[in-house]
Amino acid sequence: MRKGLSYHALTVGLRLAIVFAMYAGVTRAQRAPRTISPGDLYCSGTVSDQPPATDTYLISGEDSSYKTTFMPGDLVYINEGADHGVKIGDQFEVIRPVRDASEVKWFRYQRQLDSAMGTTYADIGRLRVVSVQQKTSTAEMGLTCDPMQRGDIVRPFQPRPSPTLHDAKLDIFAPPSGKKIAMVVTSKDFSVMAGAGRIVYVNLGSSQGVQVGNYFRIFRYQGTRIYNAYQMRDTAYKMYGFGSTPVAYEWDSLPRQIMGEGIVLRTGPNSSTVLLTDSREEIYLGDYAELE
Repeated sequence: MRKGLSYHALTVGLRLAIVFAMYAGVTRAQRAPRTISPGDLYCSGTVSDQPPATDTYLISGEDSSYKTTFMPGDLVYINEGADHGVKIGDQFEVIRPVRDASEVKWFRYQRQLDSAMGTTYADIGRLRVVSVQQKTSTAEMGLTCDPMQRGDIVRPFQPRPSPTLHDAKLDIFAPPSGKKIAMVVTSKDFSVMAGAGRIVYVNLGSSQGVQVGNYFRIFRYQGTRIYNAYQMRDTAYKMYGFGSTPVAYEWDSLPRQIMGEGIVLRTGPNSSTVLLTDSREEIYLGDYAELE
């Protein structure tokens, strides 16, 4: 038992060290550019419990005898051609289901909430057909988010609405909006913390009335008894050598800490893809998000 606990503690410690090293550049008081780029919009990914059709996919590409991935400049092949009505100039988007390889649970109920949201689908890129055969097509890679691989899901490209960013300054003392509250359950590339300009996924979506262009305010309760993996229990009340309070104030008797905000780029039935537009400091998985 002790050996298992020690191994778990070591795993958490190593992952934390890697995360903090990777995100040393996520500084306080960030504000993202005031426009939404094509990369933000079309490389944002989504979480959905409605799986896409998988009958159209990437077969491989040129030099497939030694290439395991395909990059901009490569020509790739898809498994549909003239027999399925594909024409030169047709555009497709490429997606891939992805999962977090880590088994670390960063906050209570994370696994349950993640499961209820559905599967995470990463945006891989876009294709334009340049040659058509009867049963296959050759396409060139356009906007590319990640290297493409054999078996990636291919589906017709659909333009996405680009929401308008507001100019309001982040109100760090804003009272509760009274609207629905979600949590930051996961994030793009499964990072455990994020800042302005990064993508997170929250567990409210179109089934709960969330729309593209809505804003979420991200906040954190103080004195909560539900701890994240990076927190030490009861630090809010006592710390050896640094004093303690005579009363353990609960989360609902202390002001909440507003961390930042973000705009909804995409929605799934029970999830929203949120581009963080402002952050006072690092936003972690397990932080709360309310509709503004």
